[in-house]
Parts: sequence; C-alpha cells; structure tokens
Amino acid sequence: MYKTISENEFVQEFKECGRESNFSDYGLRQLYNYFEDYEVDSGEEIELDVIAICCEYTEYDSLEELQADYNDIATKEDLAYNTEVICFEEDCIIIQAY
Repeated sequence: MYKTISENEFVQEFKECGRESNFSDYGLRQLYNYFEDYEVDSGEEIELDVIAICCEYTEYDSLEELQADYNDIATKEDLAYNTEVICFEEDCIIIQAY
C-alpha cells in the first residue's frame, strides 16, 4: 500500500527522522522532483525510505567539495559519466554516491 505525498510532506519526513541536515531544503525539493519524475518515466511507484536516500545520495555545496571525495572528477560531464546527477548548480550538487 502506497501513499502519495506532497513536496512539503517529503521534506517533513526528513525532519521527523532527524535527517534534515543531510540535505538543504532546496536539495530535498530537488530530490522530491527527481523521484516524482522517476515514477512518471518508469511507471513504477517507489517507497519513501529516508535512511536509504541519505545513504545513497549526497549533496555538496561546490564542485571543490565534491572533488575532495572524488578526485577524478574535473567537470560535470565527468560526474555524469560516473553516476546519476540529480542537481548541478552553483551551491547545490546532488549525486548518487558511488
């Protein structure tokens, strides 16, 4: 049984699980849109698992911060070649960890 949730409910779930510091508010909204698009594109409903999302996705404030974890990444294209890029903006980079 699945329940459809709003963007605000998605963000609230992270707060209720004590995981609000894993992602910025903007980053959580980007993740919500990413998962919504995935469901539409794949026709598959997904289960909200806050802990799994926190383990599988990481938000960085800059490319330099990301490069501290992945020193082989020089460009957005390098990153997209290696993993799923959810958000790539000036102060919000969210990737599927690899």
